[in-house]
Amino acid sequence: MMSKRVALVTGGNRGIGKEIARQLAQKGLHVIIGCRSEEKGQQAVTELRSEGLGLEVQMVDLQDPGSIDAMLDRIRQEHGRLDVLVNNAGIILDRGVSVLDVKESVMKETLEANFFGALRMIQAVVPLMKEQGYGRIVNMSSGLGSFEVMQGLLGLKGSSSAYRISKTMLNALTVLVDQEAAAYGVQTNAVCPGRVRTDMGGTDAPLSVAEGADTAVWLATAGEDGPSGGYFRGRQAIAW
Repeated sequence: MMSKRVALVTGGNRGIGKEIARQLAQKGLHVIIGCRSEEKGQQAVTELRSEGLGLEVQMVDLQDPGSIDAMLDRIRQEHGRLDVLVNNAGIILDRGVSVLDVKESVMKETLEANFFGALRMIQAVVPLMKEQGYGRIVNMSSGLGSFEVMQGLLGLKGSSSAYRISKTMLNALTVLVDQEAAAYGVQTNAVCPGRVRTDMGGTDAPLSVAEGADTAVWLATAGEDGPSGGYFRGRQAIAW
């Protein structure tokens, strides 16, 4: 196990996260699903193990730095490494709500989950990646947070602002982490999976979960010549 690449997917117990975990395991990585609910995490692991894949679940609360540190200590002790982090966990609480009406509490809760959770995870895992001179960080973002869309491309105006601003912040984090970590062999990228048929995307979304997971898996397993500090959809660079 010490020589096998290890990947951690937050919120990997359902939706795109679970599919990313599946595809990474299919590629031979040992995958850790990080989530708050032991029951839900174990259900996902049991399902994926039935397909002959190597996975485990680790309990973590992304709002608790102590919980994150404890999980990383367990990963270090059990595996001696962490090669891939997919920051997938996220929420949307203000779908369709105008920025003029969104509650401050909703904005704070969304930023806590979608931005600060990812920041805490990155700060926790980069030291371990630096030790081995290798790392892949994939931040699951959304095109709804791009400035191109903010300027009215899709006619959404100021709706869903908490969710969208959290993804804009995640994009900025991606660029800044890349500038600090690239020298240590750590590639950091953001991904817009597109609108996927999940609880968040809706049943009428055009993309399957497998299609939505593809770009994240591509970046998580990229070689030394892979991109870093970019924003991608469908394996193509897109505008910030």
